[in-house]
Amino acid sequence: MNDNIQTIDPSGGLGYGTALQQRNKVLRNTYWLLAISMLPTVLGAWIGVATGITAALTGGIGLVVFLAGAFGFMYAIEKTKNSAAGVPVLLAFTFFMGLMLSRLIGAVLGFKNGPDLVMTAFGGTAGVFFVMASLASVIKRDLSGMGKWLFVGAIALMIGGIINVFVGSSAGMMAISVAAIVIFSAYMLYDLKQIMDGGETNYISATLALYLDIFNVFQSLLALLGIAGGERD
Repeated sequence: MNDNIQTIDPSGGLGYGTALQQRNKVLRNTYWLLAISMLPTVLGAWIGVATGITAALTGGIGLVVFLAGAFGFMYAIEKTKNSAAGVPVLLAFTFFMGLMLSRLIGAVLGFKNGPDLVMTAFGGTAGVFFVMASLASVIKRDLSGMGKWLFVGAIALMIGGIINVFVGSSAGMMAISVAAIVIFSAYMLYDLKQIMDGGETNYISATLALYLDIFNVFQSLLALLGIAGGERD
């Protein structure tokens, strides 16, 4: 891929065509793998809700399990992204994330309008992705400078989320959820633009980045809807 980029001909020669085809291939493979990765996520969430296996993961215990599992899997994905093990490891990670999400989904489904809230969060997340993908395809400006600011924002969110696990503030959760939706929607645009511009050439890494963006937007939107719009019997 790097060799192809270095042979880009400003006049529109063969080198440019080869690089463009490679970028389109990475984007196409990323979209396919992203779609497939939703299946283990749904399966993990369903098993978690049906069995209540994550119900005991509250407070600090749940936080430790989530952070250890998530960062462990992400490390393994980066180590295997250029091998045949990359895709299975990524799919195992999405199953784990589904399990971790099941506790929130189960809580929201406990509301009278729980199924509607879940579908609203799903539709809202799909809408955000569609808008960001459309923007990424038409924006000509280089957005690579956004990366460091978004990373700082994500770290601040993580710290705020950890603090709120122990504080247990609904207002704090709402503020964190709103901020997360904004930051990870912007991250979605950034990551899509990186793929389209050839800044990301590995479709497994690209899928991981977009999956995390989508997961965080959905989770935050669902939490916000549950707090603000949950109806009890």
